[in-house]
Amino acid sequence: MGDDAARAAQALVQEVVDRFVADDPGLGVQVAVIHEGELVADVAGGPARGPRGPAVREPTAAITPDSLLFAASAAKGVASAVAHVLVERGELAYDLRIADVWPEFAAHGKGGATLRHVLLHSVGVPAPPYTTTVGDLCDWDGMCRSLADAEPWWEPGTGFGYHAQTFGFLLGETVRRATGHTLSWWLREAVTRPLGVEDDVHFGVPASQLDRVAPQVPAAGPPSAPETGSPADRALPPGIRPDAAFANRRDVLTSDIPSGGTMSARGAARVLAGLLGYDGAALVSPERLTELARPAYEGPDEVMGLPSVRWALGFAPSRPGPDPSRPGSAFGMFAANGSGMWADIDSRVAVAVLRNRFGPDLSTAGEIDRLVADLFPTSSRGEDSWTTQ
Repeated sequence: MGDDAARAAQALVQEVVDRFVADDPGLGVQVAVIHEGELVADVAGGPARGPRGPAVREPTAAITPDSLLFAASAAKGVASAVAHVLVERGELAYDLRIADVWPEFAAHGKGGATLRHVLLHSVGVPAPPYTTTVGDLCDWDGMCRSLADAEPWWEPGTGFGYHAQTFGFLLGETVRRATGHTLSWWLREAVTRPLGVEDDVHFGVPASQLDRVAPQVPAAGPPSAPETGSPADRALPPGIRPDAAFANRRDVLTSDIPSGGTMSARGAARVLAGLLGYDGAALVSPERLTELARPAYEGPDEVMGLPSVRWALGFAPSRPGPDPSRPGSAFGMFAANGSGMWADIDSRVAVAVLRNRFGPDLSTAGEIDRLVADLFPTSSRGEDSWTTQ
């Protein structure tokens, strides 16, 4: 893309961000768009001040491209990226049995669970104990002991349900037991440092970076909660249900909780561009990229109560805008605060949209995706077949 076209993309994305911020004076937004490895838009807008609990010091007055924002579950895309890089390097295998490296996890019939099941949210351990507190969530060893001793909701691999908070612990402890290093260590050493964004993508934010964190602000309307006693309620106990106050806690921000994370849009987009093979580092082979993006499950979500969802190996195989991509081309993750990160193999783009307004409104991401689809049309490679497993 030429300089003029890149400047046009920057201006168009800024226009969209400015419009959303003008419509919601409390909203802050960060957007990064990378096309074929070139950062063509790096945009921010809105205030970086808001209510704080026991969190971090007062930040700058406005969100900038250098700010860090709590990405909520969009960070699961980063965690999954690390897992695929480790498989590429031979440190892990998709069909590694968790109990082979974490023997305690075999309790109550979970011995057949694999890394593939973790990435596909089919382990059957979607819920921590219902009494879990934020303090418990920040205790890595205690959480892993609880999950190892948990009775599965279904035999691993025989069902599907979103593992909202347990995903990161299941993946992270498997990685730690198998390799001797934490997921955060591998994130830095194998992903963000080679890409030059080691200060921009975190599961636990280093103390030296806390001043960059822009606070989350509450949803504009009344908070929603799942029906008491429902699977979704049990999977997200009230004591750890994410909202703005949760995201602003210093202990949450600084603890390794890989089901969430704090990052800049630029850093998140560069991670996905690295998976695509651009941005100066090919994190995985073309064959693995095809495998990680291919839809691997279609059916009901037994936790969230959805009749039909699609899932790939650690990613939602979709984009947030109205224009569908070829199955097996788009992959990403989206969050309860309207944040999202996604990539498209055919159009050669990686995008991240981070918000500070804690509510499940993906309209900002959808509008950015519509614009990106217009700027960088898909060069389709034909239909990619896939099967459930």
